[in-house]
Amino acid sequence: MSEPAPPAQAMIRKLPLLATSVVGLAVAVMIGLGIWQLQRAAEKDQLLDRYRAAQNLPPISFPTTPIHSDRLPLFRHSTGVCLRPVSKRSTAGRNRAGDPGYVQIVDCSTGIEGPGMSVEVGWSKNPNVAVNWPGGPVSGIIAPDSRSRMRLVAATAPPGLEPSAPPSIAQIPNNHRSYAVQWFLFALIAAVIYALALRKKLNDEANKA
Repeated sequence: MSEPAPPAQAMIRKLPLLATSVVGLAVAVMIGLGIWQLQRAAEKDQLLDRYRAAQNLPPISFPTTPIHSDRLPLFRHSTGVCLRPVSKRSTAGRNRAGDPGYVQIVDCSTGIEGPGMSVEVGWSKNPNVAVNWPGGPVSGIIAPDSRSRMRLVAATAPPGLEPSAPPSIAQIPNNHRSYAVQWFLFALIAAVIYALALRKKLNDEANKA
């Protein structure tokens, strides 16, 4: 007669192969996503450090040729020339006193091929305020822009508008670590729930035997 299998081996044989494989794969994927978020957090830290350093660099001419996303000179002092306003838009923003309202953005032609230049000319309580700005030389700080990737926040405002608040690095969140914690918790919860369900199943089978 063959000897009975040790308890550990017997338990392993009773494990539902498909369900265990699916849960194990899901847990591994969630752990992998958590590790990936930690890597993203480290990359974001490096990016924010670069932005902080850019604030103390000499001014540059506003880029009017395509630039790769990870090379945008955000938060750097810059100057440019708006040859001709092309369109106007507004988005939520604040003035230098911190009051909520709408910043007015003018998209400009720079006279050459490329993305042109977007200028945040000022702030108003009214999103549809008239912007009397014909273009011309402008200086300020380069900020992120959802449409054109970057815009120049002007240091001064034309009549009828107030100067906008300068762009702040604090507005760029680095919440990848919290996402990592969430993924790790999801993995732990999935493993615990499956272990409890499996334990109940095996106990029920043992009681029936």
